[in-house]
Amino acid sequence: MKVFENRLQAGQELAEALEEYAGRGDVVVLGLPRGGVPVAMEVARKLRAPLDVFLVRKLGVPGHEELAMGAIASGGVFVRNEGIISRLSISEDAIERVAQEEKKELKRRERAYRGDTSPVQLAGKTVILVDDGLATGASMRAAVQAVRHHDPAQVVVAVPTAPPDTKGALKTDADDVVCVETPRPFGGVGRWYRDFAQTKDEEVRELLEKAYAELPAA
Repeated sequence: MKVFENRLQAGQELAEALEEYAGRGDVVVLGLPRGGVPVAMEVARKLRAPLDVFLVRKLGVPGHEELAMGAIASGGVFVRNEGIISRLSISEDAIERVAQEEKKELKRRERAYRGDTSPVQLAGKTVILVDDGLATGASMRAAVQAVRHHDPAQVVVAVPTAPPDTKGALKTDADDVVCVETPRPFGGVGRWYRDFAQTKDEEVRELLEKAYAELPAA
């Protein structure tokens, strides 16, 4: 299975796999910060489509934060995992406390990345959600659900690498799932990159500034 040199190369190869979406006026590319944004930039360039970020923050169960009882996302979207909430008898007060903390962080990141620029409108669009890879797919699944609240025409998940079962599971959430490589055994996203250095907030901001200057407006 292919090991990508870095996110730049991964984005270029992913863009080739998404060629059917190139040059369409209805396409918007959304990168999941932080590592998904460099990949998404290459996709947006190849497809000649607007680029924006779409932030998702998991709402962890108090005391078991790795377990998601929901998520919040860009645009004020709140997705609840009713099964977990009911099974663990989580109170509305507890949910609200966690949600308020995560909203603060989401707003901080949106200001850091986008500044005063308004988010791209998604209604009626073909939205391509891009990350640098998937493991369990939980954040991407929340992102798909959150994007649906904005009434897009179609939601496409696009990543350079993911386990076969994660790719298959996401097909029940998204209208299309595009993945360059589906290695087995998987062992984590970073295993499939030679350079998997952490993407910094400053890099995300610089890429978005370039995108706003170079790419079409939505």
